[in-house]
Amino acid sequence: MSETPVTRRRRWPWIVGVVVVALLAVIAVVALPIVLHEPQGSSGQGRVPEGEYPTEITATGDDGRLRTLSVTTESGAVPDLAAVAAGDRLIVTGAGYDGDRGLYVAVCKVPDEIDGKPGPCLGGVGSQEVEQFEEGVVQWAASNWINEAFAWRLFGARGFDDTATGAFTAYIELPAVADENVDCAVDACGLYTRNDHTAVSDRVQDLYLPLRWED
Repeated sequence: MSETPVTRRRRWPWIVGVVVVALLAVIAVVALPIVLHEPQGSSGQGRVPEGEYPTEITATGDDGRLRTLSVTTESGAVPDLAAVAAGDRLIVTGAGYDGDRGLYVAVCKVPDEIDGKPGPCLGGVGSQEVEQFEEGVVQWAASNWINEAFAWRLFGARGFDDTATGAFTAYIELPAVADENVDCAVDACGLYTRNDHTAVSDRVQDLYLPLRWED
C-alpha cells in the first residue's frame, strides 16, 4: 500500500529534525574544543643563537611534553639550513606533540618576543579548502596542516603518524624567499610548528629551526 500525502507530510518534520540534530552534533564536536581550550604556556624552546642552523631541536613545554623537531632532505641526507633555496624539499618530522591538537608546519617569521606568535608565514598556513588526499601519496607544499579530527581532514589536514606519541611527518617544498606578507631575506625566518586555528593563541607547540636562503 502506498503512503498517503498526509503520512508523507507527517514524516518530513521528523526527517528534518534528525538532520538538524546531526548537524548540531557535528558543530559541537568541532566548535567546543576550540571554545573550551585554554593556552598551555610556552614550548620551552629558547631563541636559537644567531648564525646557528641546527637540523634537530628538543624542548620541554609548560605542559610537560618533551617535543622533538627534525628535518632531512628528500633523500634522507642532512640539509644545510643556512643555504636553502626555493623549491628545496624538506621532510619534517616531530614527536611528543599533543595529538589532540592540530598543527601547522610552515616557514614563518621569527617573532620579536620569545613567546610571541610566529608569523607572518610564507605562503600562509592551512588553506582549509576541501581537498581529497589519496592515502599514502606524498604531496609537497609550502605548508602542511596536521590534524587528526575527521572533520578537519575533509578540509586538507593530514593525520598524525601516531596520535598517542604525537608523531607526524610533513612534506615541505620551500617557497620563494619573500611574498606580500614577509621577506625572509630581511627578517629572520624559521621552519615552525605551531598550533592550528583550533588553539591559535596557545604557544606551547611553537618549535622552530632557523632557515637562511642562499644569495
